[in-house]
Amino acid sequence: MLDFRHETFLTLSSCGSFTKAAEHLHITQPAVSQHIKYLEEYYGCKLIDTGSRKIKLTRRGELLKEFATTVFADSKHFKQIIGSIDTETTQFSFGATLTIGEYVMPGILSRLLIKYPSMQIHLSVANTQILLERLNNGELDFIVVEGMFDKSEYDSTLFSLERFIPVCSPKSEFAKGEVSFADLGKSRLILREKGSGTREIFENILQKNNFSLHAFDKVTEIGNMAAIKKLVSKDLGITFLFEAAAKQEIENGSLRIINIPGFSEQREFNFVLLKNSFFRGRYMKIFGLLKDFA
Repeated sequence: MLDFRHETFLTLSSCGSFTKAAEHLHITQPAVSQHIKYLEEYYGCKLIDTGSRKIKLTRRGELLKEFATTVFADSKHFKQIIGSIDTETTQFSFGATLTIGEYVMPGILSRLLIKYPSMQIHLSVANTQILLERLNNGELDFIVVEGMFDKSEYDSTLFSLERFIPVCSPKSEFAKGEVSFADLGKSRLILREKGSGTREIFENILQKNNFSLHAFDKVTEIGNMAAIKKLVSKDLGITFLFEAAAKQEIENGSLRIINIPGFSEQREFNFVLLKNSFFRGRYMKIFGLLKDFA
């Protein structure tokens, strides 16, 4: 069983300095050093490279961090999980990025709760980075994300492949006929704020097509997808988003897909767990349920 010294180690690896770790844990800096020294003696290897000004984990330190992160997270979940073994009484907390949380999960969860009304489900919606931090801290059982992350650090499974599309108002000059990427630069681009998965994906697509945000005369950033779609529907600009987020507007005609020859983009929605979690089997059963009701 891991003890408080492992918690000190995780805090130090996160903070990057002995001083900050001591402040965060409300202990002295020498106490932090003693905890790390104990662990290095216990494991018989160097865990922290103190040769540079900034704290850096050794390769063995990285392995301990991965192991300890998973064990602490699993221990937080155990009390909650042991009382809900049956599917009908299952309870779980998970996170989803904005598009998934607002436009994909509501339909899935509503069908799931109709089938299993006693289930207790907690859904948090945030950007990918925040959700990964909460997963690492044991606050969430798993997450479903549209943004990019280091797959080597997590256990991930493809949840779905989703189309990423450009849209405009039916009144827009781009609503009829073919349009080139260069032509789009004449319009106002309305997009999510920095840090969002949708924004990150769009900028990567621009780069792949040898463009950047500078190709657009006017750029407006808005942190709310509903507001973005409303402005675009009023012909105040264009945007790029997941088709799932604009399905209703496309069907009712308030938004149109822009026809860019050769443009065909799909991106992954990923189901993400901590590596080597004791509860992986349980979480994958929940994954199966979510897929069944998708």
